[in-house]
Amino acid sequence: MRLVEDVAGLTDERAEIEYERVLRDFNERHWQTERIFANRFAEVAENLELDAGSFSETKQRLIGAYFCHEYTFAAAALMNPSIVPSPDQSGMQDGCVRFIMSLRAVGEGHISSIAFREGIAEPDGSFSLWPQAAFATSVELEEESMFDSDDAVIVHRNAESSLSNTVIFPITEQQRGGLEDLRLVQFDHGGGDYEWIGTYTAYSGSSIRSELLRTRDFRAFGLEPILGRAGRNKGMALFPEKIGGKYAMVGRQDGKNLFLIYSDHLDNWDDDGVLLMEPKYPWEFIQIGNCGSPIRTDAGWLLLTHGVGAMRKYALGCALLDLEDPSKVIARTVEPVLTAENADRSGYVPNVVYTCGALKVGEQLLIPYGISDSTVGFASCSIEGILGLMA
Repeated sequence: MRLVEDVAGLTDERAEIEYERVLRDFNERHWQTERIFANRFAEVAENLELDAGSFSETKQRLIGAYFCHEYTFAAAALMNPSIVPSPDQSGMQDGCVRFIMSLRAVGEGHISSIAFREGIAEPDGSFSLWPQAAFATSVELEEESMFDSDDAVIVHRNAESSLSNTVIFPITEQQRGGLEDLRLVQFDHGGGDYEWIGTYTAYSGSSIRSELLRTRDFRAFGLEPILGRAGRNKGMALFPEKIGGKYAMVGRQDGKNLFLIYSDHLDNWDDDGVLLMEPKYPWEFIQIGNCGSPIRTDAGWLLLTHGVGAMRKYALGCALLDLEDPSKVIARTVEPVLTAENADRSGYVPNVVYTCGALKVGEQLLIPYGISDSTVGFASCSIEGILGLMA
């Protein structure tokens, strides 16, 4: 209230001068800057029970500016992408796939948020990314009273913003330390009914739990906790369809090994699961984990994995699971298929390559991956080729 009173006490002439100074500094750095200031003032006025009519438009927006600040959401790190086909495949020909890629962005205070990029992948392994503006907009909470709640919430993308310029920041109390490592999958409910579902880790600053992101159009997103014992762990990846009439996930339930978990309900995972894979080779002796949802192939479920070896160096591998009974491991890679080398070993967290999912385009895989938590690269390979690396 003291801050509001200080601005209100300025003469109209001084308020105009100060507001023009703010616009010179920030108007070109953000999207719809003055509308943001106006909206922020409206929030302040509601919270402090102000009579908005007693403030000039200039003072309203100046007050709004005093209750805003810039935040560079990817200043510290950009990493751990996942990738799925877009709901909109109109105009795609010759086997091309329009895709949506999610990214874990880390800003000041080591706060993680979810960012997006869109692009087109071609069956020869090449791809192109759509342009991205210099500014971004945050999703908007559908029900303001749910702010800082611990329950499921719904957020919406700004109607005038593209997905590539949209960021999902932490909203609930459990998420306040960050939204980490979204693993997206296009889930087939059957009968042509598809939903895009992602698992991610919600970090409160002291505790973690797994949560679900659910959307059908990437305009509205549901964010909801995963209930049950399995939800207390991180790194869960959902199969893209039911297995034997049940939902299925791969997760690391004990911090070291991979487990296969089943549930009758998408939001409740109370099963301890069955042991699927243990570290077997030197490059994964410390721990193994999944690198996104399994991918259906004619040969079986292709599961990208990561292993942690000496000096906590992360590398990517893969395994092949039986289509009907994914608890059966048909084969796995003896050596890593992708590892950090040379300049890629330096970054925010050195010696790490990591992905949260790959895209099947015809008989090719497009794999976006984080490089030492600092940049994102892309690899492509044939499914036949990667199957040939397994034993």
